Amino acid sequence: MIKQRKILISFDVEEFDLPLEYKQHISPEEQMMTGKKGLDATLQVLDQHNAGCTFFTTANFAQAFPLSIKELPGKHEIGSHAFYHSAFEPAHLAESKLVLEKITGKPVYGLRMPRMRPITMKEVMDAGYTYDSSINPSFIPGRYNNFHLPRTLYMEDGMLRVPVSVSPHLRIPIFWLTFKNFPYPLFKMLAMQTLKTDGYLCLYFHPWEFTDLSAYRIPFITKTKSGSQLQEKLHRLIHDLSKEGDCITINQYVATLDRDKICSIV
Repeated sequence: MIKQRKILISFDVEEFDLPLEYKQHISPEEQMMTGKKGLDATLQVLDQHNAGCTFFTTANFAQAFPLSIKELPGKHEIGSHAFYHSAFEPAHLAESKLVLEKITGKPVYGLRMPRMRPITMKEVMDAGYTYDSSINPSFIPGRYNNFHLPRTLYMEDGMLRVPVSVSPHLRIPIFWLTFKNFPYPLFKMLAMQTLKTDGYLCLYFHPWEFTDLSAYRIPFITKTKSGSQLQEKLHRLIHDLSKEGDCITINQYVATLDRDKICSIV
């Protein structure tokens, strides 16, 4: 039975460069292999569910593992996560889209910038995308303060923007860090509250979270409950959310929308 509410689960598939932010050397090869191990672990969980997800993938990662990325669009959506995770120039928007489309043989519709980096919608539109999911409409110290932006879907300069979900009223982010650090009943309550209020829920994670991160000198909140413990938690979350809504890709969801009825900002 088709459910009215929709659950949009997404993963930022990338080279694991987080330790570099905290002055720990990690070779490009290890960055790639950690990301690949995480992708394999993530897919093992998803294969237990009839859940279509969106994988925003850097072209750099896709070129390293083309066969793995090519297999995903049978059930899931591939979006662009720019070309590299730690380096960016505007030309990368179109270049990454072309690389991903060549590897998968499927069109790429959506973009999510690494680390939710600000980007103008004209650049996104000129590169050929039809939606952008590079907004967390909340406050993350040291990263961004987006309280002034709409909490749910909106149009900006002719481009559809799909923010990741935050709770009503307090705008608590419903994302990877709260998933790892909040008690599961609290995270589930916030997710269900948001799903019932908005009619959809847009979540995002990183595959590398689902590997053992204990050896890396990164903040505790980023590596706690990693590996198999987090895999089981994701399995539980998808099981519980699927009772309230259908898990579909972001593009499948936006394709059902009447863009003329979505609020616009200047």
